[in-house]
Amino acid sequence: MELYDGWLLRFSHNYTHRTNSVHQVGESHIPLDEKIAYCEEVYHHLHSPTIFKISPLIDSSFDHLLKERGYKKEHITENMVMDYHDFKPLRPIHVEKEYYGRNSGLPSIVGYENGNVIHLKDRVTDDWVKGVLMLNGTTNPTLQRIVPSMYQAILKEVIVASVWDDGEMIGSGLGILDRDHVGIYAIYVNQEYRRKGIARAIVSTILTEAEKKGCKHAYLQCVKGNTPAKSLYESIGFKYLYEYWFRVK
Repeated sequence: MELYDGWLLRFSHNYTHRTNSVHQVGESHIPLDEKIAYCEEVYHHLHSPTIFKISPLIDSSFDHLLKERGYKKEHITENMVMDYHDFKPLRPIHVEKEYYGRNSGLPSIVGYENGNVIHLKDRVTDDWVKGVLMLNGTTNPTLQRIVPSMYQAILKEVIVASVWDDGEMIGSGLGILDRDHVGIYAIYVNQEYRRKGIARAIVSTILTEAEKKGCKHAYLQCVKGNTPAKSLYESIGFKYLYEYWFRVK
């Protein structure tokens, strides 16, 4: 990442728009034309598209300016939030604790009535990252090389969830704890195993363990138009807050 006059430039070889784009996070003093040109030069040097994140906090005139310059609107995303008094958790029928490495207090296994078994760890492992890349279809060799370092660079406390079948990871989830909030990320389920309650079990398990660690609020991001995912999150207790999108050249 690079902080540039109130703008945060993020680089990930275009793994996702969010991790490879410009975010406005503070006051700006340099003229816009100069700043946009600088960003375009930096991302061009990295053989990456220039992408700007647009949120309700940004003056709408900036979005119009990018549109006039040929930047296309992509990846509209809905931010959803939940206060824990709205949380509708699944109730597990089986919990195992097996301490390894750091004593995080997390259970190692959480099982549910429908047969779903969630494995939990307090750190990102190589096997988990490989499973995530497989589940989200990442085959680019460069991304396979750098994405593990991105996940392992997370400094906050994490709750790492996975579901396995016959030695293959078929579901994933990640909770990142920040003060009294938990962010939910990397919810993926193998297409052949969908509609079996796996995603619900993963999200519910992460939220339950985060609550034990003092979290009172949760948030996540859902691609606009992904009705099944949004319906799932709403049934757990999440509500729509706002949407953001990206301008891409």
